[in-house]
Amino acid sequence: MRRHPSAADLPALLAKLCDGGVEFIVVGGAAAVIHGAPMTTNDLDIVHRRTPENVARLLDLVLQLDATMRYDAANRGLRPTAEMLAGKGQINLSTSLGPLDPLCELGEGQGYEELLPHAESVVDEGRRLLVLDLPTLIAVKTKAGRAKDRIVLPILIATLEERDKAKP
Repeated sequence: MRRHPSAADLPALLAKLCDGGVEFIVVGGAAAVIHGAPMTTNDLDIVHRRTPENVARLLDLVLQLDATMRYDAANRGLRPTAEMLAGKGQINLSTSLGPLDPLCELGEGQGYEELLPHAESVVDEGRRLLVLDLPTLIAVKTKAGRAKDRIVLPILIATLEERDKAKP
């Protein structure tokens, strides 16, 4: 089995998702980076729309990227399925363009449709992306309460404050 990169090629993954017609919202560290937070991330977290058509587009794309489950202790090369992508869980994938984590929901009742009002439209290299807004990202990280989330909260809050100061 080929070894995939340990860090995501964010521009390439985002381009593939957009060009493949996948409906998604960028969340997590990648959302923070897109908003200008001075931090890095090794993966791309997305919340995707779970319609049958969109799940089919996402599945087709990740299979083209040689996706396998990232946390497979037996290293069996397990592939994602439409059922997984249509569920409610989080899928951690290793792809030829690096780690991609399709999240069916950020948390209970926080799927694509519920997050859509909290997403900002950003144009990157001619492609329109939906990115979770900073206040919602901060709220999600605060609620999660994990050490890795607590560490980035001051950076996210400072980024939001700087952005608010820059507004006319």
